Formats: sequence, structure tokens, C-alpha cells
Amino acid sequence: MFLTSKRVLLGGLLISSLTASAQRTPKKYIEQFSPVAVTLSQETGVPASVILGIAMLESGMGTSKNARLLRNHFGIVGKNNLAKRGLTYRSMYREYTTDTASYRHFTKVVMKKKWFTAMKGNEDYNQWLDKLIRSGYSSAGQVWVGRVRSMIKKYKLYELDDAMKLAKY
Repeated sequence: MFLTSKRVLLGGLLISSLTASAQRTPKKYIEQFSPVAVTLSQETGVPASVILGIAMLESGMGTSKNARLLRNHFGIVGKNNLAKRGLTYRSMYREYTTDTASYRHFTKVVMKKKWFTAMKGNEDYNQWLDKLIRSGYSSAGQVWVGRVRSMIKKYKLYELDDAMKLAKY
């Protein structure tokens, strides 16, 4: 009986520590990358909430293999050097030299959209997500939009968009 109680206690502690670790992940990700998203927002006119919300979803808040091995936070397709580095993981996604380079490239992709000029500086993340999905950014359609919106609302990423008012595009 004592041995069983010990196992239950250890199992509970393990689950608690895993849960606590998972709960800290969004906060750490936001702390690390919100300054990048805000800076890019001020430079480009793309809302920081959109930038960070998409990155959080696409990278599993930095935990996906593509985020960890390729520094790709947006699921952008392209070349990588995984095979040359001797890794067995294969990916069709682009590799970046830094995490920030991934963020910067994402904003460049958005800025090339025909509708970008009309949207530049608009703080309404819903309109941005609708434009992105209509232009084929994600094959997951409205499911993707719903997930990104949930990220933005749950973590109050829209509060980051206040910095756009100070921007001089």
C-alpha cells in the first residue's frame, strides 16, 4: 500500500510539473517575441496581434520541430539544411538564421499582397485575418482564422496594437 501511494504521489507530481511547464509556455513565448512583433508592426503597419497570434499558432508557441530546428514560426515553405546538418527529420519548410528573420520574412510576405496598402495601419485584426485567408495564406480556411482569433483574444494580443498609433510607416 505504501508503494502504491508513493507511485500515485510521484505520478501526480510529474503531471503537475508538466502542466505547470505547459502553462508557462505562452507567457514565455509572448515575453520573448512580442517586442519583435511590435517593432515589425511599427515598421510595416501589420498589427502585432496578427503577427504574434499567427506565430503562436503555427509554431506551437515555439515548441514545434520547425520552430526549434528551422527557426520557422510561420510555416513558410522553402529550403533548409537539415540533411546537411545530419538530422533525420525531414521538412519542406524554410530554415532561417534567426527567429527574428522568420518574423521579418512573414511581414515581407504580407506586404507583397495586393490588398496590403489599403490595410496598412488598420488595427482590426479580424479584417487582417479575413484578408489573409482570402488570399490563400492557409489551406485550413476558417478553422485557421478561428484558431488565430482565439490566440489573440485569449492572450489579449490586441493590446500590443496600441503601439501602431505611434508608428510612422
